[in-house]
Amino acid sequence: MLITDTVTLVGDQRTTADGYLVASARIARTGVQQYLGSEMGRPDLSVVRVYRPADEVFAADALSSMAHRPVTLDHPSEPVTSANWKALSIGQVGGEVARDGEFVRVPLVLMDQGAIDAVQAGKRQLSVGYVAQIDWTAGTTDAGEPYDAIQRGIRANHLAVVDAARAGPACRIGDSWSTPKPERTDMTKQVKIDGITVELSDTAYEVVSKLMSDHQTLKDVKAKVDADLATAQTGLQTKDGEITGLKAQLADAQITPAKLDAAVAARAAVIADARKIAGDKLVVDGKTEAEIRRAAVAAKIGDAAAKDLADAAVEGAFRVLVPAGQGGAGQARQDPLRAALADQQPGGGDQREAAWQARQKRIGDAWKGEAAKA
Repeated sequence: MLITDTVTLVGDQRTTADGYLVASARIARTGVQQYLGSEMGRPDLSVVRVYRPADEVFAADALSSMAHRPVTLDHPSEPVTSANWKALSIGQVGGEVARDGEFVRVPLVLMDQGAIDAVQAGKRQLSVGYVAQIDWTAGTTDAGEPYDAIQRGIRANHLAVVDAARAGPACRIGDSWSTPKPERTDMTKQVKIDGITVELSDTAYEVVSKLMSDHQTLKDVKAKVDADLATAQTGLQTKDGEITGLKAQLADAQITPAKLDAAVAARAAVIADARKIAGDKLVVDGKTEAEIRRAAVAAKIGDAAAKDLADAAVEGAFRVLVPAGQGGAGQARQDPLRAALADQQPGGGDQREAAWQARQKRIGDAWKGEAAKA
């Protein structure tokens, strides 16, 4: 990947008798530098923080690649080669490349009068054009500075004289490092705002990037709040429906005078029928209608026989045991089952044989009634 870094010429400079400008300059440094996502092949990112570790910047191959490089006025649109060097070069980097603290320092000479005039007018910063491999491994430097990627295999192509440096004012052509001249604030970075590309200085770019990031965060928070509100509204609507249903059930369950009269009459009828079966001594206070029926049936057929009967069986037995023709729930015609149950006494023996004999006699005497009619 072809990348450009901007620095500023520093240290002593002089003009030779031939008019050439000779200087010693810091042209690169270690640490974290910010690049546009588009510069790094990641247009999806607005800014990429790239870490340039010392072992990569000061590697022997990296340093040797910075020697004898052509110097250009601003960056050309293509790498500098032997085919275009004559048209693009305004000077050259010397061969004595050295480490200077966290910087790389080189000697250089500018030989083009137009470029020399530009430097003397204030165009003092330098930008290294180089290729490097990008390791997209995020992390944090020993100094606690976060980064998104690491530069490896740095190889220089050219050195350009530019208006503003990515590497900062420490890398510049200057009369003296101890008394630097005020830095220029030319627009050096681009950012797209509402579809419009705007050029900004480094400081403005950082401010705008943070504001855009904060704005996006607020949009994300608003979207979540809207989603939570919609969920809450749906929940409230569901609860409203449940409340409406409960109100309807409450209205249906409300005791009216008519319902109370019907309930009293029904209970009175059950009590009356139960006492026809078990007698007036049957205790009904505090008992439900089902409990009254079971007590009456147990009084008639015995507790042992009644205790295992299901509620439905108890109700059926209760209807059968109510004496017929007494205004109860019994049938108008006595049948054998009713008679057998009615004749059974609490704690009594097995009545099935007697019932069978009665049935057989009834069948045997049936012809007599038919003969009499004839």
